[in-house]
Amino acid sequence: METKETAETVERVILVGVQTNESNLDFEYSLRELEQLTETALGEVVGELTQKRERVDSRTFLGKGKMEELVALVDELEADTVIFNQGLTPGQTRNIQKVLMDEVKVIDRIQLILDIFAMRAKSKEGKLQVELAQLQYLLPRLAGQGVNLSRLGGGIGTRGPGETKLETDRRHIRDQITDIKRDLTETEKHRSRTREQRKESGTFQIGLMGYTNAGKSTLLNKLTQADTYEENQLFATLDPLTRQLLLPSGMTVTLTDTVGFIQDLPTQLIESFKSTLEETKGVDLLLHVVDASAENLSGHEQTVMQLLKELDMAKIPMLTVYNKKDLVEDAFYPSLFPNVVISANDPEDIDHLLSVIMDKMKELMVSYRLEINVDQGEKLVRLKRETLVISEEYDEEKNVYIVKGYAKAESKWNGENQTS
Repeated sequence: METKETAETVERVILVGVQTNESNLDFEYSLRELEQLTETALGEVVGELTQKRERVDSRTFLGKGKMEELVALVDELEADTVIFNQGLTPGQTRNIQKVLMDEVKVIDRIQLILDIFAMRAKSKEGKLQVELAQLQYLLPRLAGQGVNLSRLGGGIGTRGPGETKLETDRRHIRDQITDIKRDLTETEKHRSRTREQRKESGTFQIGLMGYTNAGKSTLLNKLTQADTYEENQLFATLDPLTRQLLLPSGMTVTLTDTVGFIQDLPTQLIESFKSTLEETKGVDLLLHVVDASAENLSGHEQTVMQLLKELDMAKIPMLTVYNKKDLVEDAFYPSLFPNVVISANDPEDIDHLLSVIMDKMKELMVSYRLEINVDQGEKLVRLKRETLVISEEYDEEKNVYIVKGYAKAESKWNGENQTS
């Protein structure tokens, strides 16, 4: 049985990239990633055109000679779509479209990523966030959409907002943006209340962050027995998911999975997904999941760290988890990294990760020593669930349990009478 996605016509795509100051390796990797993104959006890459320049052409992105080559290549390969590896200005899109005589759609990396997000969004909030990002991106480009608008509903770069929304005037689109923002504000209020409740309860909160396809959803599933969508593809998860994680000590913490990051993540997406990312902003510990087998591992890490900085999340305590060690070639040396190297599919590695997480939590929390009367069994159960208990001894003389452990600084357990 065909799915909705596979039922769509596969578009023939030519990729275009201009190398300015990047290294050959980074430029090549960026193009391969664009190819992956195109395939995720159900396109077939039939050709590629690249150029080295000090800076991109302000009018047509490519130089005149290369533009002529592109026209010939589109004709020769019977391409439907041309995708540029960098963001195009509205003017560049219009000028390129004129040269190509409206024969094909012209989109850029940003529009491609927005398109994939439109395919992947499942929840009402996720769909609204993507639609907001798409409308904000398309608003200044309406005058140059030409063939793209006439082919709406026709594949890559056109999923999401319906045809009438983009063919009507700018005022209508601005009204649409206002309405979506209002809806998202209501959803954010609900999210905010839930976050406050978790904070007031003293629950320790952990967030999963990382480059797209690093294995965050797989890790969430293995740690919490959650049943989330996991697939070896870009942006498999868009909607944030918070699950309870039971630590070996008996303490319950929350674990939140979030959207994956990618190089040149559109600012429109960061803006519209802010409420989603807020879910992770208030966490006590970030697990930065890195695909240890990735060709451009350091680039992935830098991208995530830069985005965390932009989102004002760089100060949150972090534990880096190098995942997919089973796919790593000999060139990767875990000993160089003072962090955790695991395969999310290995139960022993998951146990090791849990142990490292608890050690990290001890650094972030306050130690306590409490005496619990033997008839306060329920209190003891709650203590184990809400704090990180490391030892529990029975004192026969006093007829009490002496419990030692760690709790969040603002936890009510730190206000209990403690004895030395």
